[in-house]
Amino acid sequence: MKKIKYIGLSLVIAMGFASCEDWLEVNDNPNTPTQDVASLESRLPWIEHHYGYAAGTAGFRAGFINGTITSRKGVSTLATNLHNYMPYWDASNGISTTPYQHWFVGAACNLEDLIKKAEEEGAYHYIGVAHVIRAMGFMLMADWYGECPYTEALGAYLTPKYDTGQAIFEGCMADLDLALPYFDMTQEHNATPLKDGDSWNDGDVTKWKALVYGLKARWLNNLSKKSSLYKPEEILSAIEKGPKDYATSTIVNHVNDPGDTSSDALAGDPLKTSFLFDCAAWSDHIRMTKYYTDLFEYPQTDGSVVYDPRREKMLPMNEHYKNGESYFMVTSGVDIINSDILNNSGPAQQTYNASTKSYSVSTAGREGDTIYVTLKGVCCKQGGAADESYYQGADGTILSTGTFYTLPESPTHLMTSYEMDFIKAEVLFRQGDKGGALTAYKNAIKGHFDFMNTKLKAYGTANNPGKNPMPQADIDEFLASDCIAQTANELTMAEIMKQKFIAMSFSQQNWNDMRRFNFSAGNVGDFGVVYPGFDRPKSIRATAASQKFPGASKSDNNYWWRRMAHCSHEVNYNAKNLKESNAKATDNDIWSVSVWWDVPE
Repeated sequence: MKKIKYIGLSLVIAMGFASCEDWLEVNDNPNTPTQDVASLESRLPWIEHHYGYAAGTAGFRAGFINGTITSRKGVSTLATNLHNYMPYWDASNGISTTPYQHWFVGAACNLEDLIKKAEEEGAYHYIGVAHVIRAMGFMLMADWYGECPYTEALGAYLTPKYDTGQAIFEGCMADLDLALPYFDMTQEHNATPLKDGDSWNDGDVTKWKALVYGLKARWLNNLSKKSSLYKPEEILSAIEKGPKDYATSTIVNHVNDPGDTSSDALAGDPLKTSFLFDCAAWSDHIRMTKYYTDLFEYPQTDGSVVYDPRREKMLPMNEHYKNGESYFMVTSGVDIINSDILNNSGPAQQTYNASTKSYSVSTAGREGDTIYVTLKGVCCKQGGAADESYYQGADGTILSTGTFYTLPESPTHLMTSYEMDFIKAEVLFRQGDKGGALTAYKNAIKGHFDFMNTKLKAYGTANNPGKNPMPQADIDEFLASDCIAQTANELTMAEIMKQKFIAMSFSQQNWNDMRRFNFSAGNVGDFGVVYPGFDRPKSIRATAASQKFPGASKSDNNYWWRRMAHCSHEVNYNAKNLKESNAKATDNDIWSVSVWWDVPE
């Protein structure tokens, strides 16, 4: 993809160069930088940013598939058949473009030159990082599309051939192995320190090595349907070398910076804010589903409800008034599975009236839709204040607190110790070690609470109640309650995956996991229904049901959303190789065709 490579190099122009005399050559013009003059410390942050944006967008859009989010009715600011139609499972090629663009155009095209520059300097740690990010990006593409250009993707080929998903998987695993020795090498004396360019792990090679093993554990566990390839002991071994705690996890910390006035060259979004804010919370069209909000509620036999302490942090709230006093209402979830709300003019857009301090909608018959709170936040670039990233009305009323993962300064949890514990719980449960699985499961839940509170405490005192820490007493009470499994006999695969789904909210991995267990079909192993209550949206469009997802029942493989169709760039410019990559590559039902690891053997 030579054309893509040259497009990507244009992004370097936006990079800030410090002390240009240090790298300036006689025939190099610093005002028109090329791959030869772009420094390691200026190139790597852009590669990390664009991979992060690709992964963030993939996770956000997967949320429409796995029942986390929906879109309000009548969004006119979005392209036809994009977000506005994903809730109907009426998919179009456009929904898969952004991850593709940010990976190939923003990140992948710069890896070769990064490695070349690092080799010249003896900056070995940058070479290790390049191999890791290369593996992460191509694995994302393989999980997204099934088959895609890989071995010829970044060379001089205008129409690169496609590789199979398994070939890409094996290549990505090999890249992880290639990366490890570079992190153990001592860089040359004058080489650029990794710390100078690393926006993920601040140059800590220990974290990078833990990330490598965490990726191995995640990807090897995704092979659970492949009896000949699924190797539990290898997964457990990788977990032991993966992140152990908050300090060894890979967490990208974002900021809501008043000086962040520049824009992403591909998306037009601010550069320092969280990827999920840019994707999911920049505007006000996204709502949570009832399937997702129900995960935080535990109905009791006496009619009361116990709430997960994470509920007010993970779900948006808005401010209401009663007798002159304000209080916050947690959003209700939009029931897209059991109701036809999407086909009945809902959920409708709400407005806030400062004079009456009340909410209303203009759509007749949808007055009750004021219970659905938007995810919207506001960053400095939109005119918001650095310490007030929530969505406010003109009178200061908080119209949305946002959520833990979707505010401008929210963290991105790329690889964490709690994910390792969830994977360990699953593996041990499969092996029949329910006692060990229980311990890992409880460690994982506690770990997620700890990770959240670490960030919430770092915010300090906040006007936004969604950014205040959870009381430890509430956490301890919840962890000791019957809301979660307390004995090995109570533990089920459904419970493990429910808690993992919460902790991994807005991640691509939640869709991967759902595919591995056939969503709510209940026909994988003897685990029963692993995602109870989940189904396709009731308002699924007839064309989607009959053509894109033609399965008649949950047990039919093609009843479910299994992959993305390739975006228009491949359809328009690489059609021959696309058609040869999969017999159904250009058929309407390609969306319901399993990727390679999703096919049982």
